[in-house]
Amino acid sequence: MENENILQQFDDIEKRVERLMKICKSLEVTNAELSNKNKQIEEELLGKVKAEDNSEKERDLIRSKIEGLLTKLEDITPADP
Repeated sequence: MENENILQQFDDIEKRVERLMKICKSLEVTNAELSNKNKQIEEELLGKVKAEDNSEKERDLIRSKIEGLLTKLEDITPADP
């Protein structure tokens, strides 16, 4: 009788360990998926930051050229009193 009880406890422990191993494997898969998704989002963000930086540089260049043209216009046109 006691042997049956011990065997039953071992069976219960074995089932719990198997269940925990499945959960662990599932969490590892989920972790890998999330890690890949995180890497993808970081790459997208980096691309957007670079695009924004390029837009800023382009805007600054355009602003500089406009200011230069306005200065030239002021030099050739008399200011209104």
